[in-house]
Amino acid sequence: MHRLKLEDEIQQKKFRSETQKLAINLTYTHNWLNAHYSAMFRTSDITMQQFNVLRILRGQYPNPCSVKLIKERMLDRMSDASRIVDKLKAKGLVDRRECPVDRRSVDILITDKGLELLKSMDSIDDHFKDVFKALTDEEMKTINHLLDKLRN
Repeated sequence: MHRLKLEDEIQQKKFRSETQKLAINLTYTHNWLNAHYSAMFRTSDITMQQFNVLRILRGQYPNPCSVKLIKERMLDRMSDASRIVDKLKAKGLVDRRECPVDRRSVDILITDKGLELLKSMDSIDDHFKDVFKALTDEEMKTINHLLDKLRN
């Protein structure tokens, strides 16, 4: 299968530097991945951010989480975790309870309905195996290493 280079995808022949090309390439690839995610979420009636919160809560289950903990673990730290939790509660996917230790705090717990939804969506991981099939395991390890290094 023929893959287009960034230059062909965005119809730009030259970049000022490799740094500029990398920044544009990462942004373009981020949006490309988001398009894949969005297509999968259309049928589930939840957003990518809501999916992320549900996965955080499933990871903590059967223990509850605070909104603060959810916010710290979210992939998109610019998201409003409280608003996302409110929307998930309205859909019956999470419960909010007063924390027995600190009445000012609220515990968030995924419901059985939320767990069932996530179980039905576990195929997303399989979908991304297909998305990344052009890469070997070693190449994926290298990319992961380089992205971690970039953020440090």
